[in-house]
Amino acid sequence: MRTRTRARLDEAQRADRYRLYEASVQDVDYDCDLVDRMFRRRYGRAPRVLREDFCGSSAMACAWTERHPENRAFGVDLDPEPLEWAREHHVAHLSDDEAARVALLRGDVRDVETGLADVIAAFNFSYFVFKQRGELLSYFEKTRNRLRRQGLFAIDLYGGADSHRTLTETRDLGEWFYVWDQALFDPIHYRAVNHIHFRFRDGSRLERAFSYDWRLWTLPELRDLLHDAGFSHVQPYWERTDRKTNEGTGSYYPASRAHDDPAWVAYLAAFR
Repeated sequence: MRTRTRARLDEAQRADRYRLYEASVQDVDYDCDLVDRMFRRRYGRAPRVLREDFCGSSAMACAWTERHPENRAFGVDLDPEPLEWAREHHVAHLSDDEAARVALLRGDVRDVETGLADVIAAFNFSYFVFKQRGELLSYFEKTRNRLRRQGLFAIDLYGGADSHRTLTETRDLGEWFYVWDQALFDPIHYRAVNHIHFRFRDGSRLERAFSYDWRLWTLPELRDLLHDAGFSHVQPYWERTDRKTNEGTGSYYPASRAHDDPAWVAYLAAFR
């Protein structure tokens, strides 16, 4: 009976939304390489302690501990579900030594203390959850104080004209389709409501696997806020463009200016 019941499940019912998310939108090896490169470029040495804020399934924190026997990582998230998933699917597959060097903590990123870090990363635009300037400034100030004297705070952001309108973008990832749905944009408050859906070859769908209600902060606003929070230097990292295809290459470099692009993703490296 169990076998027959399982056979009737469609692909969406069998899907693991965290696994799909990681495979669709994350490249933690590149993220670890990028923050390592940002840090070395500024300070001339390797960072060893990483804190991943809004860590979700904690893929970056766990990958960080695997890169070097002296690396340690903390992951902080308010939602207990992805933290438990991370313990089962990532931490459980680390060696005993690696697992001992990663700590996953539940709580508000503004309140959880983990000791001083070399690098704090807040990726996947999750800090956009802070919609008021005072809230975001407070988070940035607290983050700066959690860094060592030689410390890096790295965030990503997106923008361009396409980010200011409702649209859906679908990518074929082989076994499934990833759908980015910009369901609402309010230009008065720069409020953005976005969803991630997954659609499968058998016609089944996992609708609103993840939903976000954000303020779409602009790069100049974020740079000013980081300076106001006390960071000494803020460096944008921009994506290189393939001259033949005019598409992004997925490689980022420190930039002081950029060409207009209807849809872009960038990073900011803020140094203590």
